[in-house]
Amino acid sequence: YTLMNLGAFAIIIVLGKKGEENANIEDFSGLGYKHPLLAVAMCIFMFSLAGIPPLIGFIGKFYIFSAAIKSGFIILAIIGMINSVISVYYYLRVTVVIYMKKPIREFAPLSLSPLIILAILITICGTIYFGIFPSKIIAFAQQSAVLY
Repeated sequence: YTLMNLGAFAIIIVLGKKGEENANIEDFSGLGYKHPLLAVAMCIFMFSLAGIPPLIGFIGKFYIFSAAIKSGFIILAIIGMINSVISVYYYLRVTVVIYMKKPIREFAPLSLSPLIILAILITICGTIYFGIFPSKIIAFAQQSAVLY
């Protein structure tokens, strides 16, 4: 979840309005037309947070629920799955606002620093790569578990 959250919050920071601390979902309306690459990146992160395959968020949820079931925590796994289904609405709502709502504000021209661009690219690549090839991160997690 680290990659998805880092990427999503990097985009929120980039698009943040000067002088305002709170961002609303509606602030993303029209982003798909004004900044299409940032919109696609945000959608990838939202899909992954929702647990949609082949992104890393699906793998994370799959392993969490599998471990809960194998450990006998069936009720807990069911509650977690119900919460995941509910969360899909909230994550995909951002995607709907990005592409299907008319802009409520004008987006300021962006001058993205190379570090922000790099951070967003790394998080996108990691979100997709580890979703398609989860064995790399699973092996790392298993080695970490053995050490501790």
